[in-house]
Amino acid sequence: MSLDRSSISSRVSALFASHFFGVGLFLPFIPVVLGFRGLTAAEIGFVLGIGTIARIAASPLLSNLSDRTGQRRLSILIYSLAAATFIGLYFLPLGLVFLSIAVIGYMVMNAPVVPLSDAYALDVQRNTGADYARMRLWGSAGFVVASIVGGSLAAEGTSWLIVVAVGLASLATGAVAMSLPRQKRRDASATSGAGTGSDDDDMDTPFKSVWFWPLLVVLGLYQASHSAFYGFGTLYWQAMDVPDFAIGLLWATGVAAEIALFTVAGKLAQRFDPPLFLLAAGAAATVRWLLFPFADTVSAMAALQTLHGLSFGAAHLGAVAILARVVPSRWAGTGQGLLATSVGIQMAIGLSVSGAIYEINPDWPFFVMSVVAAIGTLLTLAMTPMLRKRMAAE
Repeated sequence: MSLDRSSISSRVSALFASHFFGVGLFLPFIPVVLGFRGLTAAEIGFVLGIGTIARIAASPLLSNLSDRTGQRRLSILIYSLAAATFIGLYFLPLGLVFLSIAVIGYMVMNAPVVPLSDAYALDVQRNTGADYARMRLWGSAGFVVASIVGGSLAAEGTSWLIVVAVGLASLATGAVAMSLPRQKRRDASATSGAGTGSDDDDMDTPFKSVWFWPLLVVLGLYQASHSAFYGFGTLYWQAMDVPDFAIGLLWATGVAAEIALFTVAGKLAQRFDPPLFLLAAGAAATVRWLLFPFADTVSAMAALQTLHGLSFGAAHLGAVAILARVVPSRWAGTGQGLLATSVGIQMAIGLSVSGAIYEINPDWPFFVMSVVAAIGTLLTLAMTPMLRKRMAAE
């Protein structure tokens, strides 16, 4: 990498910001956009369900393809261009089939962008000393800005602008990726981290090891413990007569806490290793979801939302850091893609279970998620000696 640390970290920050701006428009508002095109709730659910399954399957496959070629930034460009092309099909007046292809194709092509961006950013951190967390926080900021912009555009007469903005965000992501310096495979040999970069070391991946797959499950549990909140948090608050404006502020509070953690995480990582980040995340999630049904004022709800910085942020940082240490750099995209798949599968299960329980008692899904977080914490505690040994060996 020929650019100095400040320049390259700024560009990686822009990569996260542009991508998550598009995601922040797509996830909350694409159901609204499809509804304005005449799709029923059942049809929207079917399209997004198929898209989610396809995205989960595509993430490790497309990430691995990129790792095999050694061309992460070019892969991000190609996938981003393909995503923009698919979402552009929205404007063809050809009915449900092409709308489905547009949405599902976008979701599939978008799937490997975050794992590959994470892998690139972690290599930047390893090779230049740049702070991964401070680069990644701009993704969270981009998501927040997109949520605000999307909210102002989510009306029948302007909803098509959301689709345009999603496509432009994909194009911007590809452009930023190609502005980054090329990563060479010999970079994998840099000092600490996974692997030495030789062909033998590249083949010595943990993917064939028995311990690696339970680790992926445990790492996915932390994000899956948020499924009840992602699926039903807003509905729960609305049922408690919390004003929509206040609900928006509550969501923003959580993301602000996440950004705050990312700002100082680099210094914290000098004192605490990745398993401790996971343990802190698990403890915070256990408390957060256990107390969630008892928060009956907006101030109490906001206080619990500040735990998002740990329950999500610390879990994310701990997970990617562990994979960066135990997976050789050449296969980092594959490792992060497998993590995304683990999270996606467990999140889908969590949403399904939470939905069924929510109909019985709206409080119960959050208690279940508290138990899930506690289980993840206990499993991490049991695995910590092994993890530290594996990380030290790399």
